[in-house]
Amino acid sequence: MPLNKLDIALQQEIEALKAEGRAKAPERVIVDYIPPRGDKGPRYKLQGSDQEYIRMNSNSYLSLSHHPALIEAADEATRKFGVGPGAVRFIDGTFHYHVELEARIARFVGKPAAKIFNSAYTSNLGLALAINNKLTYWIGDELNHNSIIRAMRIANVPRENKGIYKHNDMADLKRCLDEVPPHIERVVIIFDGIFSMRGDYAPIPEIVELAQRYHDKFKDGVITVVDDSHGIGAFGDTGRGTSEFTGATPDVIVGTFGKAFGVNGGFVAASETIVEAIRQKSDTYIYTNPLGVADCAAALKAVDIADGPEGQERLRVLHERTKQFRDGIDALGLESIPGPHPIVPLLVRDTQKTHQMVNRLFEKGVLVVGLTYPVVPRGDETIRFQINAAHTAADVDYVLSVLKEFA
Repeated sequence: MPLNKLDIALQQEIEALKAEGRAKAPERVIVDYIPPRGDKGPRYKLQGSDQEYIRMNSNSYLSLSHHPALIEAADEATRKFGVGPGAVRFIDGTFHYHVELEARIARFVGKPAAKIFNSAYTSNLGLALAINNKLTYWIGDELNHNSIIRAMRIANVPRENKGIYKHNDMADLKRCLDEVPPHIERVVIIFDGIFSMRGDYAPIPEIVELAQRYHDKFKDGVITVVDDSHGIGAFGDTGRGTSEFTGATPDVIVGTFGKAFGVNGGFVAASETIVEAIRQKSDTYIYTNPLGVADCAAALKAVDIADGPEGQERLRVLHERTKQFRDGIDALGLESIPGPHPIVPLLVRDTQKTHQMVNRLFEKGVLVVGLTYPVVPRGDETIRFQINAAHTAADVDYVLSVLKEFA
């Protein structure tokens, strides 16, 4: 059948998104990578331009994606087993690389077991499918990632089984716990470790302490879950994430190999029983192909590096560059949200000025993300900068020199 009628309807929806300011800009296409040289970190070229760009919008915090050891590991695994798994995990699509990566990441985050997915997004969906039932009540931070919100929907959590607390507000979290209906048997408190648009972190000790106070009130207890995708590898003294930084560990840790580790894929780390429940019940694990062996082999190598002397040095440099950039923003009199994480939000608080600054940075060879109304409320317009271990002191000084025009 022809698609002309559907195309017309969808085009109207797209035009409505544009009118509301919510449409995505055309995607820029990266066509070249220039390795670090002199006092310059890596540079990238975009389709249609000869200009070199600094990426200040990448999640690759430890800058491992071009590491020779990761490339060699991926190449070796691919040459032995091919480029794809050929089947889902329970139909002979499990290779030893999958099993080794699960054991390795579980050790890294200090949990008995882990299950890997092809993204952190599907990890959150799979966890919800595994641990939800009709007598489960979910409580989440109002700024939780889209994947957490979707996880509750895909698990068919009804509205009356949800509570939302104000961002990092423990008094409001207590209110949510007090309002859980008496027939509920299981409560899940779920939150981001690092909030990706702000760079601030969850007060995990307070959340865990509140959960413990209410734990015996419910048949299956109160379970704490952190999505620490932006924390694992990049935060804490040894890169163990927000749990390490704050000194408290939730019951379940969701994370990714696609940010600090520089590869691809996600994971859920928890008890052996929860991990087996995921294997038995999670649609996003059961019915889709897993990561290819190349991703698994590269991720294994990345975790090993992060857990050793080289990883500690990269983490030290990351923290140093982050402090340099944050100190520079303060010196310019610009506004940010304080914190040690390499996500550094610049609060512009004006839509037009945000667009001007993002465009000026682009003209000067700096790639960043601007968030404006109606994506964020009026007055909260922000430019998000992300520091990586491969950024040099000269790179950071250059970006600050561009920002000085607006100070």
